[in-house]
Amino acid sequence: MIAAGATIGMLQARLPLDPLENRILLCHALGLTRVGLITQSDRALTGMEAATVAALVARRQQGEPIAYIVGKREFFGLSFHVTDAVLIPRPDTELLVELALRFLPPQGRALDMGTGSGAIAVAVAHARPDAAISALDVSEAALEVARGNAQANGARVHFLHSDWFAALGDQRFELIVSNPPYIAAGDAHLAQGDLRFEPVGALTDHADGLSALRRISAGAPAHLAPQGWLLMEHGYDQAAQVRQLLSDQGYTEVESWRDMSGIERVTGGRAA
Repeated sequence: MIAAGATIGMLQARLPLDPLENRILLCHALGLTRVGLITQSDRALTGMEAATVAALVARRQQGEPIAYIVGKREFFGLSFHVTDAVLIPRPDTELLVELALRFLPPQGRALDMGTGSGAIAVAVAHARPDAAISALDVSEAALEVARGNAQANGARVHFLHSDWFAALGDQRFELIVSNPPYIAAGDAHLAQGDLRFEPVGALTDHADGLSALRRISAGAPAHLAPQGWLLMEHGYDQAAQVRQLLSDQGYTEVESWRDMSGIERVTGGRAA
């Protein structure tokens, strides 16, 4: 029970969450920084503050992701607003940004397909203001979140409402990146943890987990400049299959890269 009169210090020690989650929720509920939690540890909560903290803790105990509760998540050193219309940006995806920055030439053009919160496109645009960054998504709700994140982070990104390549016309890019839905239908992970709360259409292709990857790899050559790169994030056990997809489509220099956990997380190749 969280009651008026409880001090911030008491709550940090007693809330039924891990210490990091306790700190994040208290900072959010009370409008304090991490330093503020320390310097005001003896401050007693008002009745309204206690009720607010109790409501947030209850939501987390029911499994709702911290990022949705507080409405933000850090990614590649930037703060991103997130809602249940978009996937929560994850550290593993920072590998895709690092590779994009490596392969994008000066003043190059890059496209992020299925941008969601805009995390990949915004991170690349923020780091490379010389480049022309575009991003697309089939979800208007996701694009609204992404546009806000670009503005908040001072990143220039051209957003486009499109079902994959449908609205691109004859546009071409030196680099195309994507973190598409790649979890197979019926995978047990979809009913576990944070994934239960995230938009299912951004997680699974409702098929074998490879259909979006096939569609992107097949369609990208028509929108890649000569010798342009395609980079795609995929599941922990899909690297060999994605390498084969790219090789079958005629890509060269096909390679997979490992994330911070040592898992082959991104696979890419160069257009002929």
